Amino acid sequence: MTKDSSNQMWGGRFAAGPDAIMEAINASIGFDKRLAAQDIAGSRAHAAMLATQGIVSDNDAEAIREGLLTVLSEIEGGTFEFSTALEDIHMNVEARLKEIIGEPAGRLHTGRSRNDQVATDFKLWVRDQIDAAVSGLEALQRALLTQAEVGADWVMPGFTHLQTAQPVTWGHHMMAYVEMFGRDASRLADARARMNECPLGAAALAGTSFPIDREATARDLGFDRPAANSLDAVSDRDFALEFLGVASICAMHLSRMAEELVIWSSAQFRFVTLSDRFSTGSSIMPQKKNPDAAELIRAKIGRIFGANVALMMVMKGLPLAYSKDMQEDKEQVFDAADNLMLALAAMEGMVRDMAANRAALHAAAGSGFSTATDLADWLVRVLNMPFREAHHVTGSLVALAESRGCDLPDLSLEDMQGVHGAITADVFGVLGVENSVASRVSYGGTAPEQVRAQVARWKERLG
Repeated sequence: MTKDSSNQMWGGRFAAGPDAIMEAINASIGFDKRLAAQDIAGSRAHAAMLATQGIVSDNDAEAIREGLLTVLSEIEGGTFEFSTALEDIHMNVEARLKEIIGEPAGRLHTGRSRNDQVATDFKLWVRDQIDAAVSGLEALQRALLTQAEVGADWVMPGFTHLQTAQPVTWGHHMMAYVEMFGRDASRLADARARMNECPLGAAALAGTSFPIDREATARDLGFDRPAANSLDAVSDRDFALEFLGVASICAMHLSRMAEELVIWSSAQFRFVTLSDRFSTGSSIMPQKKNPDAAELIRAKIGRIFGANVALMMVMKGLPLAYSKDMQEDKEQVFDAADNLMLALAAMEGMVRDMAANRAALHAAAGSGFSTATDLADWLVRVLNMPFREAHHVTGSLVALAESRGCDLPDLSLEDMQGVHGAITADVFGVLGVENSVASRVSYGGTAPEQVRAQVARWKERLG
């Protein structure tokens, strides 16, 4: 291949040849500039520690710390000029710091490396995202609690295999998601606690000969302790992987709820009406109201799953310690975090705004022989019938009702006694859907009193 033909393959952007390609593949400033606040916080803590330990002068440390605040204000104000030639956020900040304060800027990097610096920055960023995600989950839970409290005694069908199973309450269904999202928040908190060890001071991979105080920098940055092994501190990204793993589980829960909202808002179900703020119309069919926000949540979840797999693939073959492959850790996490927060906010808005159709829920609750299990339980409880026999008798009664085109409560006592003579009129007391849900008083059951107790428990827990 000639030089000219290879240049054509690189394309117009890389007409300058290998140097341009290397700069493009090596630079991370296009995405890691999102770490600016964390990078500057870590550098300020490091500078303060260097002064305390007598490694740099107080004057130099003060100049560094003040200069870094100037850099941060420029970045936040949108006036900072990022340079691809300087590769990453660390070098961009340090170069600008030198322009502002001169020679003391060169002392900032004493006792550290870009390896421990980026690990620290990234941990701080992920930690902030965990806190934001927990807040988003709690807002969603509060919206669900409002729905549950209003509809604690509204009956609706409970499903298995998307077939009518037993009556439940709207409040009980909402509380199922409160529990799911509560576990997601708990997993995030667990991940945060586990990752809260500071890599700063691990340097390139072996620590440093300077008399640094890693406890001080860890404390200053809100970490519980310094990371105990310098090789591990700079070479693993399991904290990011754990965040992505937890985010994937949370995203799965969001997607399941989004799917239910898509189904429930359809003309065939009419269980809920979504607000216009989270729906769109059709370009050609004027009657349509599309649950686009729910559908987009359902789709965006794939990006979070994909980020988890992608970072696993980056890390799976890396020997200790740092390798440049690890530059590919951030874009995946940034995108996943953005989409998780967007999905949480959209779901919270939909849940807060949606209106449940109590009449449609009630009508559906009694369909599909939803009280068949209540009938079987009554046969066991009142007639002391073995459950397998009760199951058979109930099945026969369901077949009879189905042949008549009616539901179980519509059968006469004579019809029922024709299947089993010991059945009495008392059976009708358990066949209504309200009676069914009211009877499910076991802890965690669908009875309205249980739903209200769980609402109260979660309200207290969330504060």
